[in-house]
Amino acid sequence: MLVLTGAYAKLNAQKMNLLVGTYTSKSGSKGIYVYEFDAATGRASLKNSISGVDNPSYLAVSRDLRFVFAVNEGAKCELSSFAFNKKTGALTFINKVNSHGASPCYVSVNKDMTFATVSNYGGGNLAVMPIKSNGVLEETVQVINHQPIRQGQKSHVHSAVFSPDEKYVIVSDLGIDQIFTYPFNKNLKQPLLQSSTAPVTLSPASGPRHFAFHPGARFAYSLQELSGNVTAFAYNRGVLSPVQTVSMLASGYKGVVGAADIHVSPDGRFLYTSNRGEANDIAVFAIDKSTGMLTLTGRYSTLGLTPRNFSIDPTGNFLLAANQNSNTVVVFKRDKKTGQLRATGERIVVNSPVCLKFTSV
Repeated sequence: MLVLTGAYAKLNAQKMNLLVGTYTSKSGSKGIYVYEFDAATGRASLKNSISGVDNPSYLAVSRDLRFVFAVNEGAKCELSSFAFNKKTGALTFINKVNSHGASPCYVSVNKDMTFATVSNYGGGNLAVMPIKSNGVLEETVQVINHQPIRQGQKSHVHSAVFSPDEKYVIVSDLGIDQIFTYPFNKNLKQPLLQSSTAPVTLSPASGPRHFAFHPGARFAYSLQELSGNVTAFAYNRGVLSPVQTVSMLASGYKGVVGAADIHVSPDGRFLYTSNRGEANDIAVFAIDKSTGMLTLTGRYSTLGLTPRNFSIDPTGNFLLAANQNSNTVVVFKRDKKTGQLRATGERIVVNSPVCLKFTSV
């Protein structure tokens, strides 16, 4: 058996898979693409792809890397399951089920892969599907509908994120400006329970979209699509306590706001947000390690249009921005000490990229 040692072993360990979900409608995209990404150089090369998948706009990968799940944000509104070969990047369709709501836009899977949650933006609800050990999705066992709290509102569930200990699911509803915390019990047929704590209500028309936990699980962050605000929370056993709200927008910004994605760096020192409105940029915040509060330290063009999604590779070396409307994934080098970004000149050309997920090889 060949054993890799020294510098070569370290270099080889930095090779990983990058999965790209896309919009296929009117874009010419095939479906889901898998690239080999080198976290030492920032270069990517196509490994595999699967076609015939309707608008796989958001992806989730099982913890054991054997399966990939994709929402189908098309006319039929479904969730699809695929077997995944991490060595070759091959995806093989398994089955799909109805999402029980219009415009499914987000999927999460718990660590032991017993349940998937699907956020239905148009349907205004959250659906829960059991998963068999072979990756087969079963029919929905639970649908949670949210009710407006103000006149003229309509629920738009945009994301559902498992807490690090998986005892809770945090659900962001853009339409009614609330963040819900549901206790999660994987041993129940209907695993989401009624919470004893009231949902967090944010400012009117703020539009909570995506949510990110700090690696230490003491803090969490909400990005609000309509206002461009980020709210920092202290987190303890399912309870979110707001400690700060800051804007990701430049001072005096008058353009269209479309805050899209939010991630914390692997070392927990920096937080990043993207604005897919007219700014087309990424804001960088330093995180206070004691309080979790944020300080804006930089803002960078994504060198493209509509950065709907971005991702930081697991080594923390690079940030990749998926520019949906300019058909590019742009690679930026991260300075781990300062959190700042530098364009590398590397980019992936792919039609309508809207979701990036890294896995080991």
